[in-house]
Amino acid sequence: MVVADKPGVAEAAHGAPESTAPVVVTFDRSPEAYRHWKLRTDGPVAWLEMDVDEQGGLVPGYELKLNSYDLGVDIELYDALQRLRFEHPEVRSVVVTSAKEKVFCAGANIRMLAASPHQWKVNFCKFTNETRNGMEDASEHSGLTFIAAVNGSCAGGGYELALACDRILLIDDNSSAVALPEVPLLGVLPGTGGLTRVTDKRRVRKDLADLFATRSDGVKGKTAVDWRLVDEVVPRRDFRTVVEQRALAAAENSSRPTDARGIALTPLEREVTEEGIAYRHVRADYDRALGLVDITVRGPGEDAPADAAALHAQGADGWLLALTRELDDLILRLRTNEIELGTWVLRTEGDATRVLAHERAVLGAAADGDWLAGEIVHYYKRTLKRLDVTSRSLIALIEPGSCFAGLLLELALACDLQYMLDGPPIEDPDSDDRAILTLSEANFGAFPMGNGLTRLKSRFYQEDDHVDWLRREAGQPLKPAQARELGLVTDAPDDIDWEDEIRIVLEGRAALSPDALTGMEANHRFVGPETIETKIFGRLTAWQNWIFVRPNASGPQGALRRYGTGQKAVYDRKRV
Repeated sequence: MVVADKPGVAEAAHGAPESTAPVVVTFDRSPEAYRHWKLRTDGPVAWLEMDVDEQGGLVPGYELKLNSYDLGVDIELYDALQRLRFEHPEVRSVVVTSAKEKVFCAGANIRMLAASPHQWKVNFCKFTNETRNGMEDASEHSGLTFIAAVNGSCAGGGYELALACDRILLIDDNSSAVALPEVPLLGVLPGTGGLTRVTDKRRVRKDLADLFATRSDGVKGKTAVDWRLVDEVVPRRDFRTVVEQRALAAAENSSRPTDARGIALTPLEREVTEEGIAYRHVRADYDRALGLVDITVRGPGEDAPADAAALHAQGADGWLLALTRELDDLILRLRTNEIELGTWVLRTEGDATRVLAHERAVLGAAADGDWLAGEIVHYYKRTLKRLDVTSRSLIALIEPGSCFAGLLLELALACDLQYMLDGPPIEDPDSDDRAILTLSEANFGAFPMGNGLTRLKSRFYQEDDHVDWLRREAGQPLKPAQARELGLVTDAPDDIDWEDEIRIVLEGRAALSPDALTGMEANHRFVGPETIETKIFGRLTAWQNWIFVRPNASGPQGALRRYGTGQKAVYDRKRV
């Protein structure tokens, strides 16, 4: 039976806040149906105003007062950011502000957090982090400048939203302040990048950062500027005018085109059943008994666009953009709704030469400065990054008929394990078809991970000679024995052993502790240098995840549970 799939509707299913009936979360939104944001464009400037509907929580049980937010609010923000990048290339700066008087944003809704099970809190924070990282990605690569116009009180996740912007203007009215009150009030951390961005991005001195993060009342006025918490304070009477001036000035320095026409991000088509999800280019089949999802990505069925004009004419139906949107949606749905399906098996099917032709068309147009091609490349990069930080075991199976080539090979390289069948298809032992994989230039820099390295450089860390060897093999279809020699696959069993080997791998994975696997995989995936992104996901959120389950935060006498009750938290004073 197909489950109803209406945009913005939460449906009965698996794993949501404890105080409510379980929901299935959908990620389809459109500006005309936003409940919490107002998006409008005025020439080169977009205004993204937060106006949270207090009664518009994703699930019942809490009110979203003071522009506090839950996952539903942030899903709308993510949708707005995507539309600014694809539908509005004329926009060159974005003002992020509040439509409410004297309040910018109170951060994540505390009642929602207190009532939610651990996995819901963690997934909520992860998605929120990815959305803010996407804002910074747009600043770096899409020529968008984000200006936070903080027109009232700004606390916790509200200030973290401002931190994701390029410039922060704070209204100077003797009451408005910025604050990260999570430690003193809730016994948790500013988990959406707050601690990291304060020191690493805004370069706040670490002792001042300590004072700031332990003050529940925050910092305002000239002190906020002196500590580098904001860029400037502006009197209330001049606030709107100054914000407009800063936005127009930023727009003048943008690299975005001035005469381009955007493409519409049309609604995704999918069939959702109890057994899986099927899109045009992606299919997911559930094996609940083994706790896994079998994900198949299809290569293009048509020839590559001849030039940038043809790419634009395809719009959202072009293979790479359509595939990326479907894969992005699938990752989000599985992470949020199917929390017990802990192993994802990734396959591809199709013509590798067509994959490489589409890759050349899009990457070539991007290199020539085409804005749409550039956005598609960066969207695929962000989707691969979303896969990198997903707390699931990722296993690639490379079989006859696969098209793990170039940009689709990145899917296999993102996996924890890769197995390649050295023999004919299992279902047709007399066939001459054999599995191959193909490297391309896309594997050497187009889609870096959050640590700034390619997946090949992460796989062969500080083995530059080996990476150079691999580059020389680019464009050559590699057979199983070659792929194993080059270290591109974990193993290459023959057709006699294949089914038993894969069964043992999948059953063995399912028998291990999910918690231990999550920690192990996250440590292995990100080798080498730390960046703001890896610190946020690998350090800040790792600590936050631990703190979320500690009684000092989430226990019946913990700060998160007792906030707003008039009772003080009771702390276990042992340092651990």
